Order: sequence, then structure tokens, then C-alpha cells
Amino acid sequence: MSRPNCPNCHYPHNACLCASIEPMQVKPTLIILQDPSEVGHAKNSVRLLELVIKDTQVVVGENADDFAELRAQLAQANKPVYLVYPSDTSVCANQTQVEQDVILLFLDGTWRKAYKLLQLNPWLQAYPALHLDLDSASNYTIRKASRSDSLSTLEAAAMMLKAIDNNHNVTPLTNALNAMVEQRLASMPAEVRARYR
Repeated sequence: MSRPNCPNCHYPHNACLCASIEPMQVKPTLIILQDPSEVGHAKNSVRLLELVIKDTQVVVGENADDFAELRAQLAQANKPVYLVYPSDTSVCANQTQVEQDVILLFLDGTWRKAYKLLQLNPWLQAYPALHLDLDSASNYTIRKASRSDSLSTLEAAAMMLKAIDNNHNVTPLTNALNAMVEQRLASMPAEVRARYR
């Protein structure tokens, strides 16, 4: 039998994060291309991102056909579109001028899955790519990552918003993530929790 979920945040009642959610509005349009395996993941930060920034658009899929509607939407967009992904051709978002009224595309999945999404969707490479200047480790300690520069999608979104406008207050995003991490850690047995500290 599945545990009952909170009707607002959709987390189980004993893991409800509503008290830590402070909605915010942003000028950039955030679109998440999400690997299907992430959808039901309990530690997925995109669900939190959607709670804080209600206009976040999440499109689940793997190949170009799955993203046909999104591609049509982007083709008709009258604002710049950027892919947030580090590559040989990406530009550091902190060192370039990006206007606020833009569309930011994020790939949600492990590094391996995000790379696979990119390979299966060569149309994404038509958009200029941005990467982040990572001067601190991820706070998303409850998920293991294969690379030291790994960020949760929520953290990447928060950092991109800050890079575009340094005056932007992104604490609603970071506070929500911190609350989820602390809650997950508190629910773990002590010996398991020690592995994540």
C-alpha cells in the first residue's frame, strides 16, 4: 500500500515540505527536459523547483519525437533560447551578458543520462550553450554523483538566475533544497546518515 501524499507538494505526509516552500516569480522561462527515470525519483529536485517557481515547464522524454511539441514551441519563441550544459563550445554564464527575458533549457538526469539526452537530441546543439562557474560544491548531498562539479537541476537553475541578475534573490530555491536534504538525512539511520555528511 502506498503512503498518502500531501495534496499540495505531493510528497508523503511525513515528508511534506510545504512549510519550506516560498513561491517566487522569475523573468526567464525555465524548461526542464527530464529523463523518464527521474520522474518518480524521491530525491528529484525538479519537483521542488516546480513548487517554488510555478511556471517551470517540465517535458519528459528521451528522443527527438518525445520533444516534438517543445521543438515547435521553441521554434515560435520570440526570445533567445539557451541550453544550460557544459561543453567545448559553452560560454560561462557569469562572464557574458544574458538578458533576463530568455528561455533556459536544462537536462535533468545523472551526468550519463543528461549526456545521452544530448546525443539523442542533436537539435539542442542549435542553441548557444551556457555553463556555470562552480566555485562551491553541491549542497545536494543526499544523491551520489560521479563528478565533483555535479549540481542538482534546482541548484543549476538557482545559479543561472543569479548569473543573469546578481541581485536576484534565489534563497527560496536554496532553502527548499536544504529543507529536503535535512529532512531526508534526519529520516535515515545514523550509520547511513554518516555516509552523506
